[in-house]
Order: sequence, then C-alpha cells, then structure tokens
Amino acid sequence: MATDDSSSDRAQRGIQSIEVGGQLLRALVHHGRPMALKDLAREAEMSPAKAHPYLVSFSRLGLIEQDRSSGHYLLGPLALQLGLISLQQADPVHVATPLVAALVEEIGHTTAIAVWGDRGATIVRVAESPAALHMSMRHGTVFSLTSTASGRLFGAYLPPEEVKRMLEKERRREKSSIAEPARHVGMPPAPPLPDWKSFEAQLHAVREHGMSRSDGEIVPGVSAMSAPVFDHTGAIALAITSIGTTAIFDASWEGPVAQALKRCAGEVSQRLGAARR
Repeated sequence: MATDDSSSDRAQRGIQSIEVGGQLLRALVHHGRPMALKDLAREAEMSPAKAHPYLVSFSRLGLIEQDRSSGHYLLGPLALQLGLISLQQADPVHVATPLVAALVEEIGHTTAIAVWGDRGATIVRVAESPAALHMSMRHGTVFSLTSTASGRLFGAYLPPEEVKRMLEKERRREKSSIAEPARHVGMPPAPPLPDWKSFEAQLHAVREHGMSRSDGEIVPGVSAMSAPVFDHTGAIALAITSIGTTAIFDASWEGPVAQALKRCAGEVSQRLGAARR
C-alpha cells in the first residue's frame, strides 16, 4: 500500500521531456526575435540534433513556426493566442500583491497599491510595515493629484485631457473647502494648487525620473515615493507607493527605496506584458 509521501511524490512528478523542451520556448521568449536552430539549441543548453525533434512537435502544435526564407524559428499562433488570453485574464492588483508584500520585507516601509478611479489615485491594497506611521493608509483613501507622490505619478502618465479635468475638479474642491469654518487641529494648511503650466513641469520631472516622490506635503515628517506599473498596452495600470517617517525614509532618486520600488514595479509590469522601458 502506497504511503502518503509516495502519493504526494507521484502527484508532483512532471514529464521531464516537456520540461527539457520548454527550455527552447523560454529561449525564444527571452530573446524576443526569430532564432537559428544552432543559436536556439545553444541557449537551451542542448545539441541541435536533440533540439530539432522538440521543435518539430512544437511546430505541429502551433507553439512555434519556422520562417521559410531564413529557416529561423519564432513563436507560433498558439503561443500568441495563449499570450493574449493570459493578458486578458491578468489582474494587475492580483499580480502586484505578493510582490509588494516581498518589497515591504525588503525595505521595511508600508507600501500601498493605488489605481486610478473617478476621484483620482485610490488605495486598493496596503502592506503594513512594523514601523510606526502617523498617517492613515486605508483601502479607499484617495490621494491628492497635485500634492502626493501617487497623484503626480498618475498625472505624469495619464492623457493630459484627463489630468486637466481632474486638476479642475480638485480646484473646485479646494474652493468649497475654504468656506468651511474649521479645519483639523494640527493639520498644516493645504498648499495652493499649481496652475497647469507649473503642474506640467512637475509631471515632466516625474517622467524624467521614472517615478515620483513627496516630502511632508500632506503630513509633516512623512515622505513617500511612487513607481508606475504599466500594462501590455503601455498604459499605466497602477502605482506602487512606499511611505515612511522622513527621518528613516531615504527618498533620494538613486537610494535603496527608489531602486527597490523600480524593480518591483518593473517586475509587475513585465508580468502584465509591458514592454521594457
């Protein structure tokens, strides 16, 4: 009678020949261009004679095809269909969540995932760090377009018409808030909203750095950095924003927080099918 361990082993056992042949598909995906048999075999660490039968079978399945003029191999129609279906099924927040959790462990700062909604950049996930943070980071919190790292990040990569519309919306909210008789005790006065020309210059700086940052603009002594995630169409899908106390939060453009954020956002983008920037 088989033991539980042996049953588990059989359940996990794969087909080695498929895994070996899969190295050829990995090589084609990695290079992103048609490849000659000898080059493809070398990248998959096998001889051309060993690689060829795999390529014949993959060709019959439609996973690859061979260019008639050059003889080079490229991904076939079935591979393209699989890729398109995978992109349609990919949920950016679902893809990003485990990577953001790992990011928090690496940098030690609370990190949020924000998407663009009707009211602006909106938090949909929060991965808390053990460090105390005197600022609310709750699901559904909306970031200011003009005075937060997340808001300016979306502003830099969304269509200008949409950003202008949101800027005017924020301007109307500012005017209505001036009429309110009281503000929260201890909160600094909100900074004046920039005009479009000034704000456009800020957005240009965000695009130059490939990310955004803020320093005490909402809560004194609290800094934040935000990196963009792009989907397969090249559109911004979400923002990954880390936040922490200014005394221990390195907000330099080339610092460890910035580099870790960029790596995380880049990996999520890659999993969503975005082209490398």
